[in-house]
Amino acid sequence: MTFQRILYIIGVSICSLALMMPYSSQAQDSNLGNWLVYIGNKQLNPKWNLHHEVQLRNYNTIGDLEQLLLRTGLGYSFKENRKNILFGYGFIQSENYSNNNTYKIPLSEHRVFQQYISKQTVGKISVQHRFRFEQRFVGNDFKLRLRYFTGATVPLSKSNDNKFYLSAYNEVFLNSENNVFDRNRLYGGIGFNYQKNIRFELGYMNQFFETSGRDQINIISFVSF
Repeated sequence: MTFQRILYIIGVSICSLALMMPYSSQAQDSNLGNWLVYIGNKQLNPKWNLHHEVQLRNYNTIGDLEQLLLRTGLGYSFKENRKNILFGYGFIQSENYSNNNTYKIPLSEHRVFQQYISKQTVGKISVQHRFRFEQRFVGNDFKLRLRYFTGATVPLSKSNDNKFYLSAYNEVFLNSENNVFDRNRLYGGIGFNYQKNIRFELGYMNQFFETSGRDQINIISFVSF
């Protein structure tokens, strides 16, 4: 895959996300939102990799921005690339509705994080565990958070040229404050391997908090180069 083609795919993914951004703020009128996600990985050499991603999260099925998330990080792989440690940074711009849903309150966050990923294969099933520790600078507040992610992908055919697969994961978030439980995300979807280093997923995610919950339709693109 040529470098120009890689740039084209990345550009199309990001532009597609940008076109879904809202042009005006309206009161939240749906409990079903959507996440449009681009996740990229640049392999610098056999051991080092550069992670980068863009996420547009919307309150409603289309439009009405909830959050823009930009994240990057430098990772190092070992144990035949089955384990990876990464040090990263994220910028998050949130548009939170007021209590009566009449206007939005913007909030910026700078986030430093460290993570460890371990991958295993059980038969045809690929399993991944991710532990992430975040230091969050939210407005004038400083917060700490732990996250544990476990996911699996299952191919839908036995051939080596399998194109479609099933994907599922669960991720729990824990705070260092009195309210330890922050949120939980449960996801299931179907994926398509477009090329060796490019795949897409369409999935449904339930995110629940201590006293509330939300559902999202997720459209995700993964590009490795």
